[in-house]
Amino acid sequence: MSLSICVIGAGIIAQHHLKAIKEITGTQLLAVADNDSNKAMNIAAKSGVKGYTSYKEMIVKETPDLVIITLPHFLHKEAALFSAKEGCHILLEKPMALTTAECDEILQCVKDNGVKLMVAHTQHYLAENITAKEYIETHDLGPLLMVNDSRFVPYFDPDRPKWFLEKEKAGGGIFMNLGTHSIDKIQWLTNSIFTFVKANLYYPKAILQTDVEGSGTVYLETGTGVPVTISMSGFSVVPTQRTEFIFEKGIVKVEIGKGVFITQEGKYTALKVQELPDPFVLQLKDMILTIHGDQDSNGNYAKLLVRTIVSIYESNDQNKGLTMNDDHL
Repeated sequence: MSLSICVIGAGIIAQHHLKAIKEITGTQLLAVADNDSNKAMNIAAKSGVKGYTSYKEMIVKETPDLVIITLPHFLHKEAALFSAKEGCHILLEKPMALTTAECDEILQCVKDNGVKLMVAHTQHYLAENITAKEYIETHDLGPLLMVNDSRFVPYFDPDRPKWFLEKEKAGGGIFMNLGTHSIDKIQWLTNSIFTFVKANLYYPKAILQTDVEGSGTVYLETGTGVPVTISMSGFSVVPTQRTEFIFEKGIVKVEIGKGVFITQEGKYTALKVQELPDPFVLQLKDMILTIHGDQDSNGNYAKLLVRTIVSIYESNDQNKGLTMNDDHL
């Protein structure tokens, strides 16, 4: 059974999705849309398909089975609602939306129109994370005592699209965009949900024309009280993606792009990281399983991530810790 696909947005992430479509038998790319005509037509020509400047026109004319939405965060809700009402299944880039209320609108619309939704959380498909999860689940490490996560990246790179630096459009800065990955990774690897947060964020208003944060440290607790710290910086850094899971009987350290390491006899030993297909290929295969009913939608989980990110900003603004419960949903 062939699955016809349209892609909304022609940025860097869209190109990863387009490559994945080519690699999976039974998928057919119909068209690509972007409000930047040059980007839309160039990427469409390279892919040998039609290009549109209006995603709504594209969906109405092409009637795809699935749309992949890779738009700026503030446009996620509108595009998801339109796609669902047109009867299209949806693979939506993270974050799902800017608020939990917007997430609710998407979830209800998807349900009302009988289509499937999957929010793209690529941490689940990275080889290092999969290797670490399998090791944690198959070894007696004792209770989990704490988690430390560090992510340092030059966030204010001149090539970053300007909408990322506008809170109204992006929803926030480095924590909304990259912190979502850290929160997702930790929850997924530990089978937990965060219930408490205290955040301290830094806004570089004095040196940059932006109203989003560029760094910060966030303290969280899981439902069982495990303490977690997430530290992020987007300034002058050595690029880092490191997460340490500290158990009573050892540490599992995950460094994306470098490997997975465990403590043995007082030093780190590298685990063999399995070779896997491209994360976007694995993700699209899961989307296909979701469409066929072989896998549940992750929409409610994606909403939980938005809740946590929004709570981080609320905690910082109020200068106090916040308990996250069903009232935040």
